[in-house]
Amino acid sequence: MGCRSCEIACAVEHSDSKSLFGAVAEKPVPRKRLYVEFVPDYSISVSMVCRHCENAPCVSVCPTFALSQDEISRAVTHNPEACIGCWTCASICNYGVIGRNKEQRIAMKCDWCPDLDIPACVAACPTGALVYTEVEEFSESKRAEAALKLARGVVAGESR
Repeated sequence: MGCRSCEIACAVEHSDSKSLFGAVAEKPVPRKRLYVEFVPDYSISVSMVCRHCENAPCVSVCPTFALSQDEISRAVTHNPEACIGCWTCASICNYGVIGRNKEQRIAMKCDWCPDLDIPACVAACPTGALVYTEVEEFSESKRAEAALKLARGVVAGESR
């Protein structure tokens, strides 16, 4: 769909006012932490956001330890006070989703909206294209889906 509601919700959530009308008047204007990219070959829009990688390379290369990873949730968090704006994290990110806050000259990335039950981008998505779930729930869902596909193939007489 590519409506970019997620981008707007992200910027508003990270604004001082937490309001769309207030956010556009703020200086500096609040910045989003995810990007919607249109892939013309497939006519599809894809939300590019921090994947909070299991062994996040951005964390290991940060010379000031401004990036850290929670051992339980695996969330990669950014401490702006420790960031020196060297952009090493941005250059190593496999997904290209660590942005630059040009006004503050520091890195900027998704923080999973820690003050919310679910990230603002997910809550704002009108189509349900963005989901926020536990890895175990997601894996169970994918296994059930795969089992259903296999069962349908067996019933229909398909062989794999």
